[in-house]
This record gives sequence, C-alpha cells and structure tokens, in this order.
Amino acid sequence: MTGTPIPEVPNVESAVSTNRSGTISVRATSMGLPIAIKFERSEYQYGAQALADEILRLTRRSTIAAAARLREIYSEQAQIPDQLLDRMNLPTRRQAVDELDRIDDADTGQTSWMRPL
Repeated sequence: MTGTPIPEVPNVESAVSTNRSGTISVRATSMGLPIAIKFERSEYQYGAQALADEILRLTRRSTIAAAARLREIYSEQAQIPDQLLDRMNLPTRRQAVDELDRIDDADTGQTSWMRPL
C-alpha cells in the first residue's frame, strides 16, 4: 500500500484527577485502569473505606477525561468517523463534562440553587 502514511496514534491515553484539598490524586487510563495513586498520610484519619471510595471516584473522573481526550486524538489525528467513535463508547467533550459534573454533584450535593433546564 502506498499513498498517505498512517498517522501514529498512542496506544494508551491517561488523565489525572485530584480531590479538592489536593491530598489524593489518581492517574488512570481511558480503559479505567489506575496507573498511579498518590495520597498524603493525613487521609488515613478518615478510614480505609473513605480513602478507597475517593480513589474510585477519582479513577472514574480520570477515566472519563482520558476517554474524551482519546476520542479527540482518534478524531483529529486518525480521522476516525464519529459514528465509529460512538460505537467505541468514547465520550465527546460535552458528554465528558456533563458526566464529570454529575459525579461531582453526587459526591458533594448540588452546589447551586439554580436548576438545569
């Protein structure tokens, strides 16, 4: 096959999420695999279950962000059609933002008196 070269697309995309206080951070792949977890010793005071729950929440956030970034890379560099990216369950940037807001609202409760329309 000759002609246009196949663009290089990375195999793994990852993203980092950090809690509000900056004491826990998780790097996870677009497939949901946490590849780096860091937390301060002060987090032990809340117990193992609270720490595990926060790590899982941050892993979900990182996964969504990495999947959205991977979609952008596939769309722009590899020019994969949107229909195929949808079938791969890779969220658009808007879908990712909506899901991240939903995760945050579920964790902290509603942060505004305004309701979505």
